[in-house]
Amino acid sequence: MRRVTRCTVVLAILQLPARPLLANPESEALRARAAVEIYNMDRDQALETYRRAVAADPEDAAAYRGLASAIWLGITFRRGNMTVDDYLGRANRTKTPPVPPPGEAADAFRDAIDKALALARKRVENNPRDVDAHYQAGAAAGLRASYIATIDGRATGALRVARDAYNEHEQVLALDSRRKDAGLIVGTYRYIVSTLSLPARWVAYVAGFGGGRDRGVQMIEEAAAYGGENQTDARLALVLVYNRERRYDDALKQLDLLRNQFSRNRLLWLESGSTNLRAGRPAEALRFLSDGMSRLASDRRPRMFGEDALWLYKRGAAHAALGQPPAAEQDLRKAISLEGRPWVHGRSHLELGKLSLKAGRTADARAHFQMAAALCDSDNDGATADEARRLLR
Repeated sequence: MRRVTRCTVVLAILQLPARPLLANPESEALRARAAVEIYNMDRDQALETYRRAVAADPEDAAAYRGLASAIWLGITFRRGNMTVDDYLGRANRTKTPPVPPPGEAADAFRDAIDKALALARKRVENNPRDVDAHYQAGAAAGLRASYIATIDGRATGALRVARDAYNEHEQVLALDSRRKDAGLIVGTYRYIVSTLSLPARWVAYVAGFGGGRDRGVQMIEEAAAYGGENQTDARLALVLVYNRERRYDDALKQLDLLRNQFSRNRLLWLESGSTNLRAGRPAEALRFLSDGMSRLASDRRPRMFGEDALWLYKRGAAHAALGQPPAAEQDLRKAISLEGRPWVHGRSHLELGKLSLKAGRTADARAHFQMAAALCDSDNDGATADEARRLLR
């Protein structure tokens, strides 16, 4: 849809630690606890737990990578780009450079990921047939690529690092075909390459990436079924891929599993509502969104940037689809009055414009469509901007 290219989509998938063969048992236990805390949106607790894991085993590459992941997620949370909506639709180049992250966060990420890579590569050098060492090296490279793409906004630079991740995990599968967890990175890159234009696909092939949409999805599915420590990552990747493929029932099955496992993660209710909206099921969407907003109201933890506006836009859209103009207009007007991403405000104006048009308020509709086009263009939501311009005509 907006602030990322299609190649960046692949780089946005979390790569939390997989199990290293040589890890201290205390470090393993702490990493497992931190991963649950991350997925439950207890980010501050997760940061502290990962730091304890590093202290318990300073040679555990996965602990450093987990710490880097938590830092990265904190930055994306503050930017408000942690939802499926940020990676759907037409791919566009970012029109404005991303706001640099806080210096201390950027430094902490680099320190942690550099250490994770150094430890993993040292193990590979000592034993080139160490399957888990290759896995750790590839996962760390994948996380660095994700950061470069989503935080620095440099997709081309990210792909150079992503190629290392892809190659390392292909090596894992060559050494041990049972390691289906390595299929998450390889399969996701295969899927993304398959969605590129023909010239871009050839560039990707020359750079060393494979393609194949069906095979890519299958590999992600196998990683989700494998039961490794990146199983949740694979399920989240499937939510995104299934939404892109309009396999909404399959996406909702994954979200059902995730909600049951991570009941403190309110954004899973937001994604369930959003997926139902895309599937044309506004009543189900409204049920999830109303439940999620009740959770939001009683949740004292920090909000994602623009989160309240996003919830209100989604619920307003569900009311509008159900033919409930007063409730829809109330939510949508509230959404545009709150701090939020430009695309959220733009889509809210689009819905308000449609409501105005149905009510015969042509001048109001035109004003809303003009705002929708301008705001969505500014946040790389070209599809919505085009729809607003079409309605203006």
